[in-house]
Amino acid sequence: MDFRAQLATRMLMNKKGSLIGAVLAVSIGILVIHVNFVIFQGLYDAIVRDMKAYRFGDVYVTDEGGYIDKSDIALTNWFERIPSVEAAAPRLDSSADINATKYGTKYEKFGVSVVGVDPFRDIRASTIHDTVGNGQFVFARNSIVLGSIVARDLGGIQVGDDVKLTFVDRWGQDQIRRFVVSGITTSAGGSGFDFSVIVHIDTLRSILERTDETGSIIVKLNDPTKATEVKDLFLRSFPADDFKAETIEESAETTLTGFRSGIALINLIGYFGMTSSAFAIVTIQMMIVSSKTREIGVMRAIGAKRKDILILFIFQGIIIGVIGATVGTALGLVYTAYAKETKLEFEGSLALEVTYNWSKIAQTALTSFALAIAASIYPAYRATKLQPMEAMRTV
Repeated sequence: MDFRAQLATRMLMNKKGSLIGAVLAVSIGILVIHVNFVIFQGLYDAIVRDMKAYRFGDVYVTDEGGYIDKSDIALTNWFERIPSVEAAAPRLDSSADINATKYGTKYEKFGVSVVGVDPFRDIRASTIHDTVGNGQFVFARNSIVLGSIVARDLGGIQVGDDVKLTFVDRWGQDQIRRFVVSGITTSAGGSGFDFSVIVHIDTLRSILERTDETGSIIVKLNDPTKATEVKDLFLRSFPADDFKAETIEESAETTLTGFRSGIALINLIGYFGMTSSAFAIVTIQMMIVSSKTREIGVMRAIGAKRKDILILFIFQGIIIGVIGATVGTALGLVYTAYAKETKLEFEGSLALEVTYNWSKIAQTALTSFALAIAASIYPAYRATKLQPMEAMRTV
């Protein structure tokens, strides 16, 4: 081992408190980055996961005019002839006011989102039916599935109870319908069905007087990597129509722009915290320089060059960087593993979609290592400026 590396190691070992402080500064900076990534990127990925599973599929088709007037059966059959497509299903979205009477108490109406589905196609193309934890899906034309929050706000409506919805049809006229509650969702958070209701698409078409129209087509692929290929093929195949098609990535980019900006800001704050750890290293290294002034003077007096002193303290930065990056990365991986194994979630939120982003992990470790070395340059420079005789007189 280089004698300067040996001296650097010995100096740090003689100042165990300073070494521990510097390593902690680096490790905590890395751990903060890991925790931020697991929580906020994990929440973003969980929302995208549920958007794909419940609302958008791998490919999401709409129409520039707001409603698709081409036969939904023809379109879904067209998609399902593609080898990489597992299933396709029509959807129709609307809104309504809902109210109910429970145990003699009439609950005032409030607005809800209404999702119309073809139940037999939808159970193949999405997992929305899996959110029904109590009861069954909307197989009957007069049945309705309530989001858990909607059921709660209606006084604890249960399966078998009646609810009344008031719609506004395409002509602006109120349409009032009674439904029998066939199920209640139990899903958490992101997909939004806790605040929505689900009905049969043909019933919703009849109420809105949009008998032959569809709001969207969701397409589930058995090979999600083919999403762009399927989207482009669809748009090329119907050039005369005003269709719009998006992959789930494009849908998420449009829907969650603000969320992504928030993640970028949080990551920036995390890296700022890591930079702050560099200032802690500067302070600790300066303390070591001050406490080792006499030793530095002796080294200079017996022939050590300024370059040797500079390299010695940079070696200290390398040691701090290696230990700090290793400890911080290990702690971060332990936290990530814990979050993944326990399907970490927060009250009222989705279970996080936790992944090991190895490029991000390596980038964070290398950045912290580089900052530890950079933070050693100024203390090292100050150490080289010490005059031998003055340094040796320091007690």
